[in-house]
Amino acid sequence: MTTPELGLPMPVPAEGLPAHVRIHEVGARDGLQNEKATVPTETKAEFVRRLADAGLTTIEATSFVHPKWVPQLADAEQLFPLVRDLGDLSGTALPVLVPNERGLDRALALGATRIAVFASATESFAKANLNRTVDEALAMFEPVVRRAKDQDAHVRGYLSMCFGDPWEGPVPVPQVVRVCRALLDMGCDELSLGDTIGVATPGHVRALLTALNRQGVATASIGVHFHDTYGQALSNTLAALQHGVTTVDASAGGLGGCPYAKSATGNLATEDLVWMLTGLGIDTGVDLDRLTATSVWMAEQLGRPSPSRTVRALSHQE
Repeated sequence: MTTPELGLPMPVPAEGLPAHVRIHEVGARDGLQNEKATVPTETKAEFVRRLADAGLTTIEATSFVHPKWVPQLADAEQLFPLVRDLGDLSGTALPVLVPNERGLDRALALGATRIAVFASATESFAKANLNRTVDEALAMFEPVVRRAKDQDAHVRGYLSMCFGDPWEGPVPVPQVVRVCRALLDMGCDELSLGDTIGVATPGHVRALLTALNRQGVATASIGVHFHDTYGQALSNTLAALQHGVTTVDASAGGLGGCPYAKSATGNLATEDLVWMLTGLGIDTGVDLDRLTATSVWMAEQLGRPSPSRTVRALSHQE
């Protein structure tokens, strides 16, 4: 018998935690964009379909960035039509990342109804990632968000370097709050707070969430995006859940990093997250066996084992 068949982990609910968590799956975009090899379009589409079959209801499909920036996702126009029907068949949300108005045009032309923009809390990362200052980047995103909302699209605002920057070190909480507030004021429906290099700790997470609330940012509009560089992703997630956050970004098999921040290792593995949430009695709607099988399959396509500890345990990998 497998561990889940034995009833493990045993659900032991804890007070003060949400009953349900929506997992924003980023493996197909944030995960694959950092791979050295380019994954075939058909394999990416199969990956998205398998993730949906495992019960994930929000799957970030791709990014409409210029191919020279992220060549691994240069096939966005070919990929999105291959998975677009998931929205009609199962109600799966398929957000896509857009860097500017040109990217938005490409996404809308293919019928995308959920888009995301990506800003930075620090000047150094804004320069490295967007070749702009923080405020110049916000000015660039304003017409993107406005036009997306005019088309009734849902808009997510990613904010990188919320907890630490590889060039600047610690990032002051008020600095992060200012950019979060700007993204919401321009019309973003939700925020994703990114610990891009994985340096956050639970106290820092609670402090930022509290500061955002004090500036009128509702917890319901906040998602968290942790990297596991220092093994803190799950503890940081738990701190966010205790604060009331119900949207957590994760990547199947722990795929991903950041091509512009070399110290960033993989995202929080979706399987590790589901294992913890199951043990806390929190519903995710995800079938852990199917998800694990999907990550094992993708690891085979990439030619290396999954870094997720849960995937390794459930698939009996050493």
